[in-house]
Amino acid sequence: MTRAGVVVVGAGFAGLGAAMALQKQGIDDVVVLERAASIGGTWRDNTYPGVACDVPSHLYGFARHPHPGWSGVYARGDEIRAYLERVAAAEDIRPWLRTPMLEARWDADRWRVRTGGARPDEIEAAALILACGRLTEPRIPGIPGLESFPGPMFHTARWNHDADLGGARVAVVGTGASAVQLVPRLAARSRVTLFQRTPAWIVPRGDRAYSPAERAAFAAHPGDLDRLREELYLEGEARYASRSGDPDAAAAARRVALDHLAAQVPDPALRAALTPDYAFGCKRVLLSDEFYPALASGAVRLEASPLTAVEGRTLVAASGARHETDVLVLATGFQSTRQPYAELVHGETQTLAAHWSAGMTSFASTVVAGFPNLFVLDGPNASLGHNSSVLMMEAQADYAARTLATRSGVLRVAPEAEAAYTAQIDAAAASTPWIAGGCRNWYVDERSGRLTLLWPGTVDAFRRRLAQADGSEFLPVTVERGAR
Repeated sequence: MTRAGVVVVGAGFAGLGAAMALQKQGIDDVVVLERAASIGGTWRDNTYPGVACDVPSHLYGFARHPHPGWSGVYARGDEIRAYLERVAAAEDIRPWLRTPMLEARWDADRWRVRTGGARPDEIEAAALILACGRLTEPRIPGIPGLESFPGPMFHTARWNHDADLGGARVAVVGTGASAVQLVPRLAARSRVTLFQRTPAWIVPRGDRAYSPAERAAFAAHPGDLDRLREELYLEGEARYASRSGDPDAAAAARRVALDHLAAQVPDPALRAALTPDYAFGCKRVLLSDEFYPALASGAVRLEASPLTAVEGRTLVAASGARHETDVLVLATGFQSTRQPYAELVHGETQTLAAHWSAGMTSFASTVVAGFPNLFVLDGPNASLGHNSSVLMMEAQADYAARTLATRSGVLRVAPEAEAAYTAQIDAAAASTPWIAGGCRNWYVDERSGRLTLLWPGTVDAFRRRLAQADGSEFLPVTVERGAR
């Protein structure tokens, strides 16, 4: 049996951010649980060729840990993982790391967290912070005959580096963020067929390497780096208008995307197949300068219909086309609206999964009625489509740490506070492209049709919302910690 003040579950950006925020508030009785053998979250799990961030590198990091050494405007996946390793070392978080959470149960006035691994344990903790990420469990589509495929088959987030792709016939299913990074790399060494259910809006990426002189200047002049971060932040905030449905901003962004497509894909038939028929911003807007040229070159065969069946090595498309394949890569996204950790967390009367059976809900995107002293980072309505998600995690971590440092006892969220916040989210989302834009996206829970992943506002608005939380979201304290 171990006792702790706070248990943090997850050691990616959100988990490290929570640990740092707790330290800042003087809370050091902390245990961090991680299911894998190392930290890094999504940047540990995703190692496919071409993996990189689509947020500028100098904005995709902790405010307390600027990094002058990023290789370019957009950081590679391995760089981001190395950055997180350095942050963990600098903040001395490694001694807090433990084995995976198997289950967490609220027991009268505290959390009991059962762990697995080589040294199973039960941890009693006053508070629990779930920092498990939203893109952790691959979504494997229910395609008839998928299990019959005899060759290597894997999801982009579980990349098989032992698979021989040289000259192989490789099919990629999906055209989302991972696919547009992966496909140009595969096309250089394999014969690629790309199954497209729905084309994406793609805008220029504008990536470039930072020169040694630029990196040296960033290191020598931290103020310049701060100013660049602020500029990138404001550029991101300005993108909210086009993503959320402002008519003028959306029309301008749509034109940029169509001009980009026209400039890179001269063939009118291929261009038509790659042109979305839904509102700009309805799905995640992608950044690439390499995806369209790979398709236009003929190195990639576009199957402009979804995969509907697998018959051994033969992949059958909705169009009726049949494609012989050696390797099958699933770029099919994640279980985003049904978080796998929710089944493991038992509150006062039910699991978190049961509470969220019609879609994730919360107050301030962080605390949940029926789950005392629980904080969820990067969960309900805490994602972004226009700016750095790290900014949201930092704001949530600060709210959680501030609350735990200034309020004692059992903190129960008032159900009416959660209901009111949920109603506000629904009202703000109703007219946005995410709900009314004519597409299916991973931001909306298919069970209720509610926007449950994205925050329907700017980062500034989110920060203000959390800063305004004054404790009135909690019921009067009835049981003090340590009452036993």
